[in-house]
Amino acid sequence: MVKVEFLGPIAKPPIEIEALTLIDVAAKLKEDASLTTWLDKCAVALNDTMVNDLSITLKEGDKISILPPVCGG
Repeated sequence: MVKVEFLGPIAKPPIEIEALTLIDVAAKLKEDASLTTWLDKCAVALNDTMVNDLSITLKEGDKISILPPVCGG
C-alpha cells in the first residue's frame, strides 16, 4: 500500500491504495470525477521529492503528494 495525500485546495483526505508505479496511482485517481480537473495541473512528489517520471516503481509505505498549482503575492 502507498499513501496518497492531496494538498491545498483539493481538500480530500489522504487515501491508501495498491499501486506498483505512479502510472497506476494516476489511473486510480482518474476514476474519481472530483479529481479529474486537478490532475493535469498538479505536480507530484514521492516521499517529499518532486518527480516527473510516472514509471517510477513504488515501495510499500511510499507517500505520494499531489500538489496543485499555487500563486501568491
